[in-house]
Amino acid sequence: MKHPRRALALLTAAALALTGCSSLLEQEYTYITPHNAAPTAEDDPSILRADSYQELVNALVYFISTGTEKGTVRLYMDGEDLDASLDAACLEVDQEDPLGSYAVEYITFSLSSVVTYSEATVNITYRRTKEQVSSIVQATGITAIRSELANAMSAFQPECVLRISYFNEDEEFIQDLARQAYYNAPSSALGMPQLQVYLYPDSGQQRIVEILLTYPDDPAELEQQKEALIRWLQSLSAPFATVSGDECLQQAAQAIVSAGSYDPEGDSGVCALMNQGSANSEGIALTMAALCQHLGLSFRVVEGTLNGRSHFWNMVQTSSGWRHLDLTDTQSGPYDPRTDQQMTQLGYHWDTNLMPVSGQQEETSH
Repeated sequence: MKHPRRALALLTAAALALTGCSSLLEQEYTYITPHNAAPTAEDDPSILRADSYQELVNALVYFISTGTEKGTVRLYMDGEDLDASLDAACLEVDQEDPLGSYAVEYITFSLSSVVTYSEATVNITYRRTKEQVSSIVQATGITAIRSELANAMSAFQPECVLRISYFNEDEEFIQDLARQAYYNAPSSALGMPQLQVYLYPDSGQQRIVEILLTYPDDPAELEQQKEALIRWLQSLSAPFATVSGDECLQQAAQAIVSAGSYDPEGDSGVCALMNQGSANSEGIALTMAALCQHLGLSFRVVEGTLNGRSHFWNMVQTSSGWRHLDLTDTQSGPYDPRTDQQMTQLGYHWDTNLMPVSGQQEETSH
């Protein structure tokens, strides 16, 4: 006799991941690919075998990892209520595994008895495509999450889906990292996208985080703007393309200041200086960062305050270490690198946890 059951299903990532690494921002990441942790039947490799409750869970995990819509499991679990075990296995996967919560709509199963075993036919209905599942990236640590978000924004992708371990944060935390990622990709900073963040499941240290991004313009139009910006940066840097180090930084700063003017009420996008000849502090800091990125120079965009008002500037890597550089300060000239202490004395404040340390001790260590 068959007993249909319906339950939500999830996938446990540990059995499914292949690891990899990238030098970009020292990130570590893993692309999720299927791996069969469940034994197969001796006479038919397409049928899975379960001799215990855990192997039954592994079989459900494998079906989901491979995008299987209909699969069969032979159960050799003597002395157990198989119908209850199937229900419990689906519930365990549902409550504890992130991928199932993200990818699966529901599971139904039917159970039948054979001479020496029972056979479960499992039907899985998905709400995600195989392409969406295969594009999930496992991110280890804050740097990796921020880097993947920056990559998505650089390509104007509509979504970024990450599997994160040891994650006890919330949607606001992801929003903050996305804002940091935006400033880490200045050549694509054509307007902060709006984010919708969803966590699967609702709790637990292993989660899948789905980030949906809505940009201020059509991605094709943004790509054209980005290409125009890159051409402009190439033209801007052509006169000092052969210099390096501090001299290159000084020439870059001078080029940005000469390209337009600071307007506190101006636009904040990276293209503002190019298109309008003026920008506010955010726009100027982004443009300087984009030029540094183009030249291969280390940079940061600093979001803070100046005398209590919102203000942006840059940090750059000099021969004396990291230094602050505010190109809106016309009184001190276009190139006036400063330490943390000097900036604080002038009324600047920022989150020091997000930025490199800049101090006098660095000058003696280089």
